[in-house]
Amino acid sequence: MSPKIFPTLLIVLDVMACVVYACHTDWRKATYWMAAAVLTFVATY
Repeated sequence: MSPKIFPTLLIVLDVMACVVYACHTDWRKATYWMAAAVLTFVATY
């Protein structure tokens, strides 16, 4: 199993949270979760 499977799952969950908040027009939380996904991506890959 790849050691990057858990960070990848975290990125996917962060993006999914971002989409949910964006659909409810809560732009602050959507931005927060997208930033979390980007930060995890940069730190992992």
